[in-house]
Amino acid sequence: MTLSPRGSRVLMACLFCLGFWQLGHSAYIPAKAWLAQELMQRAWKKTEATDESHSPWPWADTWPVAKLSAKGGDVELIVLAGSSGRTLAFGPGHMSTSVLPGEVGNSVIAGHRDTHFRFLQDLKEGESLNLEMSDGQRHLFRVTSIDVVDSRRGRIVLDTESAMLSLVTCYPFSSELVGGPMRYVVSAEMVF
Repeated sequence: MTLSPRGSRVLMACLFCLGFWQLGHSAYIPAKAWLAQELMQRAWKKTEATDESHSPWPWADTWPVAKLSAKGGDVELIVLAGSSGRTLAFGPGHMSTSVLPGEVGNSVIAGHRDTHFRFLQDLKEGESLNLEMSDGQRHLFRVTSIDVVDSRRGRIVLDTESAMLSLVTCYPFSSELVGGPMRYVVSAEMVF
């Protein structure tokens, strides 16, 4: 069976459209993550200037609480209040049940392994993490351990005697499955 010239053009047009749809679909999440960080950078600047919380867009139910820097400044992320799935779609989120970075206790920040927290797989013990709070306070943390834990069996300790930071993401980084039980936990102790 052969296609007529018109049938060939229709088939080619359909394949072309399908290819563009697939390309757009695969670029959606990284594009959304990038755009959200740009809008959050603007909200962060307003928050710093006024010392009041500013949402990154009018309908947002979250706001910037800190700026996280790592890898010698190559990574710079705005950390949002809360850790719901909706918040994590836009950036790393501070778990409200944990203390704020710099306070005594463990501050927990979660993020997606395939966007914002992809850099965690390249962190090593001894590396620095910097957190800047909206009031201008800056905190330096040093990575003390990196662990893979089963979220069904382990818990992150929140009540610590010193100021700690835990960055948490799903594991393994290369998995195509979402929502698995394994977590990659980077723990850091505040230096100052």
